[in-house]
Amino acid sequence: MRKMISVTLRGAGYDVMEASDGMEAAAILKTTVVDLIVSDINMPRMNGIDLTRQVRSGGINKSTPILLLTTESSPEMKNQGREAGATAWIVKPFQPDQLAGVVGQVLSRTKRL
Repeated sequence: MRKMISVTLRGAGYDVMEASDGMEAAAILKTTVVDLIVSDINMPRMNGIDLTRQVRSGGINKSTPILLLTTESSPEMKNQGREAGATAWIVKPFQPDQLAGVVGQVLSRTKRL
């Protein structure tokens, strides 16, 4: 999944950094400013909801948009994501062009703010 996301976004012209799990992502995000965070909900060592909470709690990416990917489509899980501070949500499976489209929409909305 991570490779497909990376290939899709690079193919759409975006620079991409990858992390193997939530803890690695959290460490990267403490020292590197990014335009968008794309995270799966289910990851080893730190899930996407906890990563979102940690990013939103402070630091250089506190206001960075966060796009969560998951197989969960329940209203309860979406509410958890929203409450944690997620900007957008994509339910898997999705098509690569759908991902690129949502990323473009999220980035264009946040650039206008």
